[in-house]
Order: sequence, then structure tokens, then C-alpha cells
Amino acid sequence: MHISIDSGRCIGAGQCALTAPAVFTQDDEGVSALLPGREDGAGSPLVREAARACPVGAIAVREA
Repeated sequence: MHISIDSGRCIGAGQCALTAPAVFTQDDEGVSALLPGREDGAGSPLVREAARACPVGAIAVREA
């Protein structure tokens, strides 16, 4: 699975980090980011839920 975050669209709501904290974090400016080494989704079943929880649709999840 491949995860991408549109940082220009992200408003820093933090729903992704709350839903899948093993994969997502927020940088110093509040923008969502992937934790280092988690670019593949880390196999977490919560990644798709985190993408759905994003209020502005800034997260895209695709099968690799």
C-alpha cells in the first residue's frame, strides 16, 4: 500500500494521527506527515480509516 499526503490541502485537524498513530504524525506546523519508515502503511488496518477521517481528503491510499 502507498500513502500520500497533500500537505497543501492538509489543515492539521490531526484525525489521521489520532486514528493511526503508528503511521501518521504532525510536523511542527501541524501538517500531517508519515512517521519515518512508514511510507508503505506499515500494514496497519487503520490507515484507510485515517484517510476517510481526514476532513479535507488530504490523504490518498493506493495499493502498491
